[in-house]
Amino acid sequence: MSNTLFEDSPAKGLVCRNCNATYELVAQHACWQCFGPLEVDYDQAELAKVTREQIEAGPQNIWRYAPLLPVGVHPEDRVSLNPGLTPLIDAKNLAKALGMRKLWVKDDSANPTHSFKDRVVSTAVSAAIKLGFDRFACASTGNLANSVAAHAARAGVPSIVFIPHDLEPGKIVQSAIYGGKLVAVQGSYDDVNRLCSELTETDDFETTAFVNVNIRPYYAEGSKTLGYEVAEQLGWRLPEQVVVPMASGELLTKIHKAFEESAEIGLVEPGKVRVFGAQSAGCSPIADAYAEGTDVITPVKPTGIAKSLNIGDPAAGPYAIEACRSTGGGMAKVNDDEIREGVRLLAATTGVFAETAGGVVVATLRKLLESGQLDPEAETVIYNTGEGLKTLDAVSSLVGPTHTVKPSLKAAKEAGLLES
Repeated sequence: MSNTLFEDSPAKGLVCRNCNATYELVAQHACWQCFGPLEVDYDQAELAKVTREQIEAGPQNIWRYAPLLPVGVHPEDRVSLNPGLTPLIDAKNLAKALGMRKLWVKDDSANPTHSFKDRVVSTAVSAAIKLGFDRFACASTGNLANSVAAHAARAGVPSIVFIPHDLEPGKIVQSAIYGGKLVAVQGSYDDVNRLCSELTETDDFETTAFVNVNIRPYYAEGSKTLGYEVAEQLGWRLPEQVVVPMASGELLTKIHKAFEESAEIGLVEPGKVRVFGAQSAGCSPIADAYAEGTDVITPVKPTGIAKSLNIGDPAAGPYAIEACRSTGGGMAKVNDDEIREGVRLLAATTGVFAETAGGVVVATLRKLLESGQLDPEAETVIYNTGEGLKTLDAVSSLVGPTHTVKPSLKAAKEAGLLES
């Protein structure tokens, strides 16, 4: 497997984030020299050739940014449900409720399987096919399993996805309905991830692409499209502040990377975007390390309702901390009650029903404002990464019918429904 498989790609290889050792574009996620994580390394001269006009003439999905990604320059090389170009909502009512001047909600629940994971999976499995894999797999807290199973179904490729046994029912059903193998593991996500890492070393899984393990460098690059897209939807300019949910921390780092790349290659005017990270108090190893002034992540046993963020040993945690510190941003964590209120507030002010991760973001936004860390006058974008119908159990006890009446005008009147 060599770079020739990625013909016309701006990617020139893989590079270690720790020691800068370089490798060819192969299925590898850890450095052989220092065991640090690998990421895609690009030919900057090729990236600099990409223009706004070229992107705007592209397809109405993430593949309009193919010239900035490691794979997918040629349409026939893409495995895709056509994710992307999701709404950027002018959240006027939410901004007013929180005392902010300008607030946007990037709503990625509008993707085909209703989470941002369709972006990373589309990128990952497109690379997997080029690298010669014939089965798709993942370790997942739910949304990723949904997306991998769906992409496999679309591509006609077998899939096997691994999830914690106590996942939300909606995510279990959605993963199972696509017809692939669904393996519930009796343990946490970190147990699931450990098992998948071990499976990649076996002969039986030699031709299986675990999107967030052995082809993780390509998978992670799909998250950059959430940065490019916001810049384009704002009229090719950068927001002043963003608030991003954190599980592994990779989503935050790649959005930050996309903003920096956009400026470096001339798609937008240079400017600093202050980056803020949001975690659930039930699983907050990154936010805790940030608060302690360190980048050493102490693994935790996840609890709480925000299960899609429950990664107790987050691989990209140190890099997320670096992104927040270098931009003058910050981090915070919020408890389950604050998360539920965040879900409710977002729905009541924008019409967006978010999964619990979205509640984490809104609650963290409020906390950062109250503590003075986040500027209420600065233009801010918050990211909702998933659909609320996937996590109904978390809020079902809070809402229900406001009235129960008999089917008569008299009953409606007695209930006060005719009052203005």
